[in-house]
Amino acid sequence: MKIVHYPHPALRCQAKPISSIDKKIKLQIGEMFDLMYEAKGLGLAATQVALPFQLLVMNVSGDPDKKEHEFVYINPTLVERKGTMDGEEGCLSFPGLFQKVRRAKTIKIHAYNLLGEKVEVVASDLASRAWQHEIDHLNGVLFVDKLGIIGKLASRGALKELEEEFKYAQQRGDIPPETEIKALIDSLLSES
Repeated sequence: MKIVHYPHPALRCQAKPISSIDKKIKLQIGEMFDLMYEAKGLGLAATQVALPFQLLVMNVSGDPDKKEHEFVYINPTLVERKGTMDGEEGCLSFPGLFQKVRRAKTIKIHAYNLLGEKVEVVASDLASRAWQHEIDHLNGVLFVDKLGIIGKLASRGALKELEEEFKYAQQRGDIPPETEIKALIDSLLSES
């Protein structure tokens, strides 16, 4: 498992709800936390590791020693937004790219925890931003889609560079061709 970078097709995948929590999912969650901390992230959506499922891990403190801040959310739904805030945002799937993004200041989420219990979360400020960012991933929406005109213009060079790195990695055989990636995602979707 590894974090995929733009323009990997998994990042545009509309993730499928999870209907059962098994040992395989729990192992994948552990790997996702490891990758998130290694990359110095605050959250990681399953689509960012090429798993097309409604699952995300989060620790808004960013500190792997603060286990009390670790959360796993399954099938999250954003049910309420209040206010707005502008702030710089980055993404583990867009290394080195940071841009200003407008988000809701406070949000309410419904999701399930690892025990399969329904939970309601109200988050503000940084936690709200992280939630919205990760839920967008599960819907195939990327933070660059939310940029204003100036942000889009400022990001063009970085996006082009990521696209060229992706194509070069495919030519070297480090990343399979897009048809194989899509077939793998489809097989994961059909087996769940």
